Parts: sequence; structure tokens; C-alpha cells
Amino acid sequence: MNPLQIAVALWTLVGKEIRRFTRIWPQTLLPPSITMTMYFIIFGSLIGSRIGEMSGFNYMDYIVPGLIMMSVITNSYSNVASSFFSNKFQRSVEEMMVSPMPNWVILSGFVIGGMARGLGVGVIVTIVSLFFTRLPVEHALLTLLVVVMTATLFSIGGFINALVANKFDDISIVPIFVLTPLTYLGGVFYSIDMLPAFWQGVSMLNPILYMVNVFRYGFLGVSDIPVVAALAAIAAFIVVFFIVGLWMLERGKGIRQ
Repeated sequence: MNPLQIAVALWTLVGKEIRRFTRIWPQTLLPPSITMTMYFIIFGSLIGSRIGEMSGFNYMDYIVPGLIMMSVITNSYSNVASSFFSNKFQRSVEEMMVSPMPNWVILSGFVIGGMARGLGVGVIVTIVSLFFTRLPVEHALLTLLVVVMTATLFSIGGFINALVANKFDDISIVPIFVLTPLTYLGGVFYSIDMLPAFWQGVSMLNPILYMVNVFRYGFLGVSDIPVVAALAAIAAFIVVFFIVGLWMLERGKGIRQ
């Protein structure tokens, strides 16, 4: 395929993915905004008023970046996992794989579609948060960079999950038993400086901690970990996950059985 044909194929696949989740927006875009509103009310307004300040900031201001990032992670991942597995279940993936379209275009198309939903939900949650607090932005470009990188990483993760899943129940295992615990223990609701030294060290093994902290640094200018090291770690994860996902797709892992 020439570059123009590749661009058309990629845009077609991305457009299909965007139309898929926007067509059912009451299921894909509305629930996260309602859920995050409950978090803002319960953790921010009610509990936050009793906690006081965290790292020199109002508790509501402190947790908002983490909650936005949590919605981006969850929706980027779940969009690709459910969409690609549905295509695999319906055997339409096989039609794409026998077409002239390169495998990296297939992977990129689903990933960009997942990023679109994750970032879209992130924007909605950010707008909702403005009803509860005034959200400062200290480093706008860094904030944008890390949220795009995070959406990319977890979209690829959702793709890999869909490849190895054998039934619909399998695509919910990782979000429930891996993503949710890592997110809640990733510094969304607290600073790891509050933890004993041992648990601080354990927390450093959680990749979501790096994403949440860099994102929070972009808004508030505070972070529990070095920002440059965190960005490098996220970039490395993206490269590794993309290579693994592409390798699995090229060998038909979970497809040719």
C-alpha cells in the first residue's frame, strides 16, 4: 500500500471506532462523568473538608488530577479491549488481516480510537470538576503530553488484553483485578509521603503512580517522584507494549486457533 492508501485505511478504522463509542454515548461517555461527580462530592466536598490540605493544597484540588487520569486510563483501556474483542468474536478481524492493510495500521487504528474515547472522557470530567473547584494549570504542555501518553499506553494494553481473551468475561479480569487496585493505590487520593518507608518503596513499583504524579505536577506543580524519570518510564512502556501487541497480532495470537 502507498502512503495515501495507508492514511485512508487508518482514518477509516479510526473513524469507525469513534462512531462506535459516540453512537452509544449514554453507555460510554455519560456514566464516567456521573461516577466522577460522585467522587467529587463524596471524597472532595464531604470527606475532603475534614481532611484539610494535602501537600499544601486543598484536598479537592489535590485529588482532581488523579480522578481525571483515572477516567482516562479506564476508558482508554476498556474501549479497545471491548471493541477489538467484539471484532475478533465476529471474525471481522480476520478480514482486516487478509487485506493489504499493514498490521501496524490495524493496531494503530484501534489504539487511536481508544485514545479518542479516553481523552474525550477526560475532557468531560475536567469540565465537571470546574463546578467543584478552580483547577490551575502550571505546565499546560506537560499536562497534555502525559495524558496523551497515558491514553496511548492503556489503549495498547486493552488491545493486548483483547488478543489473549477467549471470552467476553476475560476482558473484565484485568480492569477489575489489576487496573482498579493499581489506580486506587497509585496516589490518586493521597501522597505517598504519608506512607511508611517500606510502603513507599512498594508504591514505586506501581506504574500508575508515575502517571498520576506527572499529571498532578502539570496542574499543581507538585509531585512525589521525579517528573523526567516518570516520563521516560511511560515512554518505555509504550514502546514495549506496542512491539508486543504488534508481534502478537502478526502471529495471530488469540485469532488463529
